[in-house]
Amino acid sequence: MSLTRVLDAALDRSVVLGYTKVGSSLRRRWWPADPEPGSMTGRRVLVTGATSGIGEAMAGSFAALGATVHLLGRNPAKTADSARRLRLAHPTAEVVEELCDLSDLEAVRAWAADLTSRVPSLDGLVHNAGVMTTDREESAQGHEMSLAAHVLGPHLATDLLAPLLAAADGSSVVWMSSGGMYGARLRAEDDDAIEYRTGRFSGVQAYARTKRMQVVLADAWARRLSADDVRVESMHPGWVETAGFAESLPGFNRLTGPLLRDAEDGADTAVWLVATRPESRPGHFWHDRAQRPTTYGWQRSDDPALVARLLAYVASATGTPVLD
Repeated sequence: MSLTRVLDAALDRSVVLGYTKVGSSLRRRWWPADPEPGSMTGRRVLVTGATSGIGEAMAGSFAALGATVHLLGRNPAKTADSARRLRLAHPTAEVVEELCDLSDLEAVRAWAADLTSRVPSLDGLVHNAGVMTTDREESAQGHEMSLAAHVLGPHLATDLLAPLLAAADGSSVVWMSSGGMYGARLRAEDDDAIEYRTGRFSGVQAYARTKRMQVVLADAWARRLSADDVRVESMHPGWVETAGFAESLPGFNRLTGPLLRDAEDGADTAVWLVATRPESRPGHFWHDRAQRPTTYGWQRSDDPALVARLLAYVASATGTPVLD
């Protein structure tokens, strides 16, 4: 094993060094090359949760590479402001504003039908939109809000937009998960566990649970779409300084503040995955331009029975075919 691989693994296992800007600053010395300038000219990418933080930084990086960028947000004013900033920063970029609340499945269906009528293909789809609630809240269809926004809505959007992805000359889907998913086992024993109806509710834990579910879904979608030359991965951005991070975890934000990554650093791997489409092994989980394990060494892999139960529930809740 090379010295860089040993150091990279040590950074990953240390968490604090690997997830902060220390990790990315060291890994830049050996990680794969940046996408070529203009490499996304003529390509179309959709970024959800694009009105601030990592999503907005990601949109800027795609625009800098020449892509047509679709910014999806749920707040019209915030989406328009984000689009204005992007156009000012990249005057030659084509920026398209999209409005949809991904937690509302009926809104997702209506929006996806509209997008499909407007564009012939889609080269990249990044599921970045996220929520973290203090109390248990439910979506328009009665699903726990983190589940609806992180799992059900993005899953339905992927299903509905799959023809556009297949119509491109090689495309990518990236699910923005979180390193926090390592601290949450897959909870899919029954519907109540999936919907977090039992036990004392924790917004942080609900977030982590659904981030692990995203990793499971991405792996299943990778199998489903491989025949159409659509690559599907999940990733985590490390610890990033964003308004949402500071609001949701103020104590942790104060403690780690000097070491937090900026939004562009957090967005880097997602942009690189879409722009370069590297080979990816089952698991399909990435961080800092390298594939990572979905469990730590002392953790068991996700129980196949629980994975199957989750996939069946997601299909039932969204009215889509069950992923294998």
